[in-house]
Amino acid sequence: MTFPRLADGARSYSIVERSDGVRYRVREGVAGPSLPHDAVHFIVERGTAEDGGFWGAVAAGAVFDSMDHLDGRRPPHAQRRSEQAIRARSDRLQRAELMAGLVQRVADERITSTDQVARAAEEALSTLPDTRVDEAKVIAAAEELREKARFWAALAQGEKLVMEWPEKKRRK
Repeated sequence: MTFPRLADGARSYSIVERSDGVRYRVREGVAGPSLPHDAVHFIVERGTAEDGGFWGAVAAGAVFDSMDHLDGRRPPHAQRRSEQAIRARSDRLQRAELMAGLVQRVADERITSTDQVARAAEEALSTLPDTRVDEAKVIAAAEELREKARFWAALAQGEKLVMEWPEKKRRK
């Protein structure tokens, strides 16, 4: 994933280069001084190992309407694979949104106690049937979020934030 630092107010985007060599531009919101919303989601999904959100779906082969194919040969049955990846995560997309808010809150409030994280999770995820989280992963993701926000703030226009999605180990 590459998130270019653009002029404030410009139309924001990121570039996805999947492990199969296919690249997409993901249209996002408006660029600004804060870490892009999609970068926050990327950090949270990767850091908490909750792959039910947007980026987990993209890593599994999903192609959303906000994505434009740039280059690389799409694998056989790409459309079906995309639909399956989206369908498999449909019930977890809301959790991914709420998890981003939870981790952002933990980062902003500098929460480091697992008990406090558990209470914050009960509140943030209260609309879901399961409010349990791995508190240590939430705390670590919050620290990474603060670190990447500092990095982003120091970037000059034209520089980039580059992050990698962890590849799943394949069974032999």
